[in-house]
Amino acid sequence: MKAAVIIPVYNHQDQISEVVRKCLALELPVIVVDDGSTDTTGQQLASINGITVCRHKTNRGKGAALLTGFAEARKSGCDYGLTIDGDGQHNPDDAPALLEVAAQAENRCLVVGVRRDMSGVNVPWTSRFGRGFSNFWVRMAGGPALRDSQSGFRLYPLPETMHLDVRARRYQYEVEVLVQARLQGLSIKEVEIEVIYQERGERISHFRPWLDFMRNSATFSRLIFWRVLRGFRP
Repeated sequence: MKAAVIIPVYNHQDQISEVVRKCLALELPVIVVDDGSTDTTGQQLASINGITVCRHKTNRGKGAALLTGFAEARKSGCDYGLTIDGDGQHNPDDAPALLEVAAQAENRCLVVGVRRDMSGVNVPWTSRFGRGFSNFWVRMAGGPALRDSQSGFRLYPLPETMHLDVRARRYQYEVEVLVQARLQGLSIKEVEIEVIYQERGERISHFRPWLDFMRNSATFSRLIFWRVLRGFRP
């Protein structure tokens, strides 16, 4: 297996340089997708050697950024994409654990990092509520029963993932891809990872609770509708 690190980023000028430098220590190709940042993210990325930077002129959403990163990784011959958020909440030192799970699996698989200790004082309520909400509705939509369906720290098998019929292009991509992967018989595994939430006021999140809740609801409604048409058969 040949893996590349893929980092989608949007206006995370305070964290992105450190995240990229930690990922470079993994000695894997590093691809950063700047999803239309309007702060100094682009300038910081331009000053770092040894990475590939793809840029969207306007913000198109996390799912679109991931797909751009997947395509770039495939161009360089990689067959796995290790996705890490650009806001600093993931510890790249956990990456070998995800790679090891895939290496030891009988078949090619998608590996999801399960965030530990989501009860910490700095963990926003939207993250705790969102994880439970998403886990339930992913299962109802015909997806796998997972402990953390919203984690962005994942290892994707690229050829299989890129051929899935996933329509969402923003945050909802990460939940829909799980449903479509299960429907296509792609194995999905989990491994525990560390999560780092900065103190309130330091962490920049682009998750908008009400708007993204509505988008999530629309995505799940569509997936459940098609599951009903299939007669609730997986």
